[in-house]
Amino acid sequence: MDTEHLSEELSEEEKMRQGNISLILDSYNDIFSDFDPRGYSERALSDDFLLECKRAARDKDLETGFELRLLVPKNRRNLNDEGKIKQRLKIHFHKHFRQKHDEIRSIKREGIAWVAMGLIFIFLATIIYAYKGFLFNLLFVILEPAGWFTLWSGLDKIFIISREKKPELDFYVKMANAKIVFISY
Repeated sequence: MDTEHLSEELSEEEKMRQGNISLILDSYNDIFSDFDPRGYSERALSDDFLLECKRAARDKDLETGFELRLLVPKNRRNLNDEGKIKQRLKIHFHKHFRQKHDEIRSIKREGIAWVAMGLIFIFLATIIYAYKGFLFNLLFVILEPAGWFTLWSGLDKIFIISREKKPELDFYVKMANAKIVFISY
């Protein structure tokens, strides 16, 4: 009998660890901000909850299509509230996915504009270089470094800054596509 009970516990523990994110909650309120009195369908998510989700998602090599398992005490479960909470979580993750996606796209567009402006400055500096005189020398001295600075800053935006934002976008992609499941413990 003890062996049967032990194997049952192991299978439950294995279920919780199957490449999914499992978080133990004392109540549904652990998901939400303590400072927001609104209902579950509108309430702001807790920074601690989001941080734990990010940590769990980062620590596991998850593909899209995994489960976010929220373990709640059996006596505190309410199916009606769980439906509202699932919807609220989905809305939150989709909203932030769109925001991060748009932010990265905007950074890349801005970077392309900077690169183009830098190339124009360098092109103008190259044209002005052939002319003699104080005004042409002054314009050359201004345009050449401005061109290189603008060009490299644009490339930085396209390749470095946008890449720094990617882990957060990846997190929201994973969470937006996650299946949210409540499990009793």
